[in-house]
Amino acid sequence: MSPSLFEVAKSNVFKNPFTQAKCATASTTIQPGDSCAFGSPKYFLLCGLGGIVSCGSTHTLVTPLDLVKCRLQVNADKYKNLIHGFKVTVAEEGARGLARGWAPTAIGYSAQGLCKFGLYEYFKVLYSDILGEENTYLWRTSLYLASSASAEFFADIALSPMEAVKVKIQTTAGFANTLREAVPKMYAQEGMNAFFKSLVPLWGRQIPYTMMKFACFERTVELLYAHVVPKPRADCTKGEQLIVTFAAGYIAGVFCAIVSHPADTLVSKLNQEKGASVGDIVKKIGFGGLWKGLGPRIIMIGTLTALQWFIYDFVKVFAGIPRPPPLEMPASLKAKLEAKSE
Repeated sequence: MSPSLFEVAKSNVFKNPFTQAKCATASTTIQPGDSCAFGSPKYFLLCGLGGIVSCGSTHTLVTPLDLVKCRLQVNADKYKNLIHGFKVTVAEEGARGLARGWAPTAIGYSAQGLCKFGLYEYFKVLYSDILGEENTYLWRTSLYLASSASAEFFADIALSPMEAVKVKIQTTAGFANTLREAVPKMYAQEGMNAFFKSLVPLWGRQIPYTMMKFACFERTVELLYAHVVPKPRADCTKGEQLIVTFAAGYIAGVFCAIVSHPADTLVSKLNQEKGASVGDIVKKIGFGGLWKGLGPRIIMIGTLTALQWFIYDFVKVFAGIPRPPPLEMPASLKAKLEAKSE
């Protein structure tokens, strides 16, 4: 007999984002050396904390590069290239001008990191539960893509207000110098729309970026251990594992930058130009204009992604958060494949 609608609703994990995960890979026991059980509420909260540290710190660190990249996108006539952009900015505003927008960057990307990493781990466990052990392995790339897209949907809602403030400060001369100065001005001019008008382009930039970031990273780690690292992951020291994490993160970051760059340009232009639509921007700057600043962004995102994965994994090691190895073929699936080959 099928369960009633009430029973299904009562057992729905979405009623509480920190409900204990029930997938086969989750555990109710704490393994030696771990501070929590895999798939437990504490596990997801600690993963979210790792996301705050990794995203908030790295994005704030590269604020000068991000500022010049945004200015290349919105004013290519004035800022010819990356080096010229730095020279013009320092000449006009001094070295301190390179830090414009650091506060909304730190706040916005910390909030994004909390949702991005915490919810990614949550959705990965949830969808694995739905798929089952064998299909989780067979469809692992799809699992990573779906989990990261789901997490980033919510992460961008958290990021959007501070991203809008950051871009406004960095690209609109004379508008505002600080977060406290920019927010009331933006609200007075456009209301709440000022903080969420670029949310759809932000989804267009960040969801493909994050899907590539997580899926490419997960599969690259798997390939590195299978074909490059001369010994199994279990035999590697934690330091050696972190080096693999950094390498896989940088490879993933290069692909992330390319996939998401046109939408990134749209976000910058929309937050610079009041009342403009996506169609207006595309018509004005053309297809080539969508790719302005790609070089600096590859450098920025490649470095960012590598550092984020390294810091996130380091936080996991430091805090004793469970770090399962790359997925391996379940014994039941191996037996089925062997039976078919006989």
